Amino acid sequence: MSNFKIATFNANSIRSRLDQILDWLDREQPDVLCVQETKVQDKDFPAQPIEEAGYHVIFRGQKAYSGVAILSQTAPADIVAGFDDEAENDDGADAPRLLRAVYHGVTVVNSYVPQGREPESEHFQYKLRWLARLRALLERHYSPDDLLVWVGDLNVAPEDIDVYDPKGLRYHVDFHPDAQAALEAIRQWGFVDVFRLHHPGEPQQFSYFDYRANNPIERGIGWRIDHIWATAPLAAKSTRAWIDVEARKAARPSDHTFVVAEFGL
Repeated sequence: MSNFKIATFNANSIRSRLDQILDWLDREQPDVLCVQETKVQDKDFPAQPIEEAGYHVIFRGQKAYSGVAILSQTAPADIVAGFDDEAENDDGADAPRLLRAVYHGVTVVNSYVPQGREPESEHFQYKLRWLARLRALLERHYSPDDLLVWVGDLNVAPEDIDVYDPKGLRYHVDFHPDAQAALEAIRQWGFVDVFRLHHPGEPQQFSYFDYRANNPIERGIGWRIDHIWATAPLAAKSTRAWIDVEARKAARPSDHTFVVAEFGL
């Protein structure tokens, strides 16, 4: 049996966070690191230093916002970017929000779910449609019996314990009942929240801490919106999962931090 270690990280600009990512790769040696919000068009993506560090990298991006990448110790197979449903491409960012590939027989789905801006906005409706389209994509191409892991900045906190102030944040776009229902519909397709599998009911387990808050980590002002979800057969092979909060304390950090899970394959 071999160990398969996968992590997810919203970099909030991969070029700004490149040194931190390279240091983290060197220290943690994941098999796969999925990155979101790379904020760089493909021609400017910093592939060379990542490859020099011994990692393969695939990516889809655009200038200034959005963007996804997968860094891996082994070469990927079956690479697909974006949806294949020929539906709306609302802000031109479908492909830079969704990237799929296969590693060690595990299908990895890396996503940067639209944030939604305001509950009354069309952007929030787009977020709900985006999540529904992802569920439809899973139904078309995969089975809950497959070894499949869905990771990324999903921009939804599923439960009250996943935010610092559930009452005050109830109708925020990342904690809205409609967003939670859309996420739950995908979970019901056949996913297990791997972090919660190993940390059931534990509060104050956050992956995102707002820059605008004063000392957010120390005060526990955070959200758990970065996730690693696996199909049941893969979740049954999971051995541990954790949030690397210390990485959020680095110099010039992202507002998110690394979420990690390990599986025995």
